[in-house]
Amino acid sequence: MSINSNSLSLNAQRSLDTHVKDQAKLISRLTTGVRIGSAADDPAGQAIASRMSSGLRGISQAIRSINDASSMLQVADSAMASVTDSLQRLREMAVAAGNGSYGDGDRDSLQKEAGQLLHHITQVGEQTRFNGEAVFAQETASIGGEAKRRAVLDGLKSGWLSAAEDMIKKYYGLEGDGAKMIVNLETSDGPSTVLASVGPVAGGVQMNIDMADFGTAATPDGGTAFLYSDRIVAHEMTHAVMFRSVNMGGLPKWFIEGTAELIQGADERLAGAAAGGSAALVTDTANGVFSYEGSYAASRYLHARMKELGVEGGIKGVMQHLTTHRSDNLSQALATVSRGEYADEAAFLADFRANGEDFIDNKMNLANADTGAIGGLDADGGPVFDARKVVADAGTNNASDGLSGFAVEYPELGGATGTRKVQVQVGDGAGDLIELQFSSMNASALGLADLDMRRSSVALLHIDQALEFVNQQRVAAGASSNRLDMAVNALQTNSQNLATARERIEGVDYATSAAGLTRAQILQQAASAMLAQANTQPRAVLTLLR
Repeated sequence: MSINSNSLSLNAQRSLDTHVKDQAKLISRLTTGVRIGSAADDPAGQAIASRMSSGLRGISQAIRSINDASSMLQVADSAMASVTDSLQRLREMAVAAGNGSYGDGDRDSLQKEAGQLLHHITQVGEQTRFNGEAVFAQETASIGGEAKRRAVLDGLKSGWLSAAEDMIKKYYGLEGDGAKMIVNLETSDGPSTVLASVGPVAGGVQMNIDMADFGTAATPDGGTAFLYSDRIVAHEMTHAVMFRSVNMGGLPKWFIEGTAELIQGADERLAGAAAGGSAALVTDTANGVFSYEGSYAASRYLHARMKELGVEGGIKGVMQHLTTHRSDNLSQALATVSRGEYADEAAFLADFRANGEDFIDNKMNLANADTGAIGGLDADGGPVFDARKVVADAGTNNASDGLSGFAVEYPELGGATGTRKVQVQVGDGAGDLIELQFSSMNASALGLADLDMRRSSVALLHIDQALEFVNQQRVAAGASSNRLDMAVNALQTNSQNLATARERIEGVDYATSAAGLTRAQILQQAASAMLAQANTQPRAVLTLLR
């Protein structure tokens, strides 16, 4: 027996200390509900649970961010609904402005109201805010694009093509066959060369317009006197219709170009060319030397001669024969329509050589305001067709949707507004982003800064373009809102699953821990009792020493 060390007591102390620590750990788990109180409890589990906690907190913040973004979209949609209401009222006014019973004073009143509505639209775009920040972009770049390009497309859509089509049908009896017509604004050879042209393409025709010569005046006619843009388009439209209705290969150039000039008149050009006398011009044309002025004079003469011969509509009778007999050339058409008066084209040109100078000098009036167009005062005793009036400002068809004889394919305007981009954090990762875009919403951006109720057809085009743009923006806002709602649902599901997984890792099992606490308490009490017994062991030595 030894009194220097008491191994039984030391062993009991060690066991008691272990049980006390186990009991303290179990009490901590049961009181906090967490199995991992520190990294020492489960290093790997603590790392995983910590990452999950970070993810859960990030998801919670992302859900709050998405809710803020949804609120911003609601504000934007409400503002755009207000803009749409204003645009609808503007459209009503534009339709009213097109009423022929309205006078200039009525249209001025409509213009004043339009100005106030446009100011309201701009105000909505500037003052719509969320959390102190403007919702929409504030730039004034227009959906209408370049002003010249838009002016030309406005003219083509609002009247130039449609009015020309009506003239060709009325005075020549020719119509397109429903083929496509491609409008090309990209071809240019510089100013004052080839102003415009038409040529066949697969499935239809293509009208090339040189922007170096077009879009120089914001008037219904376009361009400047006397060669207004609508007259040039009427000339080329004649070619387009003839490509689709007659055999162009069987027609001489003087007839093709002369009839295109006749549809809108060319007295101004002929007056310049014949200022020193018309004899040379007539002789050259009869001998096959081409000029627009000589071709026009020959066509006017042919029109007059056909009427003298009793052909209804004059040159219209020739055109109708050519369209109903596609295989015939001009010689065959002249022989048939003139009932043998002209055996062929050469016979007509011989007649023009002999009588063309007298016709130009004494029967054509090149000094008055009438352009000499078919159906007008000089050619047919009709109304005065001056340079502005010869092509009407509007036709019977809405050329923006299509003509009766052609499916028109217009180029894009090429305009765009400014865009404000807003990033929304929709997850706990660095790349979990959704970008919202808010375009400018003001009169200039919508292409309405120069809206003119006095040109109702163009005003309707511009308002319809603005309405379509705003509708697309509302569609985008609605789609973004739905996408954010789906993102929230996904995050909520992810948060639920992540919280459950984290609970499995760091959550305490109360049944197991409670049982373990009971065991630890029992072992602690037993160890305490045994420690007391072990501490009495050295006292047995005193008994031996007595």
